[in-house]
Amino acid sequence: MKHYNIPVFISHFGCPNSCVFCNQKKINGRETDVTMEDLKNTIEMYLETLPKNSKKEVAFFGGTFTGISMKLQEEYLKTAYEYVKRGDISGIRLSTRPDCITDEIVAQLKKYGVTSVELGVQSLDEEVLLATERYYPVSVVAEACKTIKKYGIELGIQLMIGLPKSTDESDYETAVKALDMEPDMVRIYPTLVIKNTKMENMFLEGEYTPLTIEEAIARTRKIYALLESNGVNIIRVGLQPSEDLREDGVVLGGPFHPAFRELVETEIYYSFFKKIIDREKKLKILANEKNISKLVGIKKVNKIRLKEFFEIKIDNSIDRDSVVVNGKEYSRLDVLKGELE
Repeated sequence: MKHYNIPVFISHFGCPNSCVFCNQKKINGRETDVTMEDLKNTIEMYLETLPKNSKKEVAFFGGTFTGISMKLQEEYLKTAYEYVKRGDISGIRLSTRPDCITDEIVAQLKKYGVTSVELGVQSLDEEVLLATERYYPVSVVAEACKTIKKYGIELGIQLMIGLPKSTDESDYETAVKALDMEPDMVRIYPTLVIKNTKMENMFLEGEYTPLTIEEAIARTRKIYALLESNGVNIIRVGLQPSEDLREDGVVLGGPFHPAFRELVETEIYYSFFKKIIDREKKLKILANEKNISKLVGIKKVNKIRLKEFFEIKIDNSIDRDSVVVNGKEYSRLDVLKGELE
């Protein structure tokens, strides 16, 4: 059954800090700009247009939901939960900060049908957290994850690569530490310099240099392979190419690409095939047709780069996630483990 989010954007009124990479605005004197009537209207509008035979969840995005008052959280949750009780939606999901999670808060989330909480972890390196003005220790993240898991709520973790003071090693170690927190899903975002952020000033003054697209792909590959090979569902790699991000002058620097995940997948398979060529001096590939585009790479770049050896044929008897090369079958796990050697 196809899944749909009904997005409700709660601005960062509940956020206790202003991280250097964030350009969400606060409005003085108001805790939020979404009324209960707005919430109902949004849900009703989506219910009218989304397929009836589909899984739907209300998703509170765009802010630190659990940073707003418990009373206002409850008002939002109660309003959305009415649709859960009626069977119109299957649950509620939200994103928040690790330092805005307590036992009392999560108990209330559970009471009102919250099925998934995503934490904007970003980094598990103390130096990086300080450099990005996220003033809490790593132990706070671990405790927040533990509390969410205790209540049987699905745990999501959002990671950012290429933040100030980060390195290849620190970003990879963050992923290793994240595994210990047993997330059900992860999003990986390369850091971008966005207009009207503190990072914009750091960038313009030469205090911060964002990753190039090539550096970001290289750094992400290993993290991606580590997480997926350990059974974590990677639900997004790279920022959604929204209309706002596409506007001129919004992204000032950094590795923004609308198909960043496909670029990462392309390089993973290129590296895998190159090792086989170096070892066996040939590359005869059999694969399910649903896997072909991933193997040949974005804009067929793998086929072009390896054209002297690259031979590929469709065989739909092969599992979608497997590939046969030179007569030997390799699983998706085999491919990913090659990145970690």
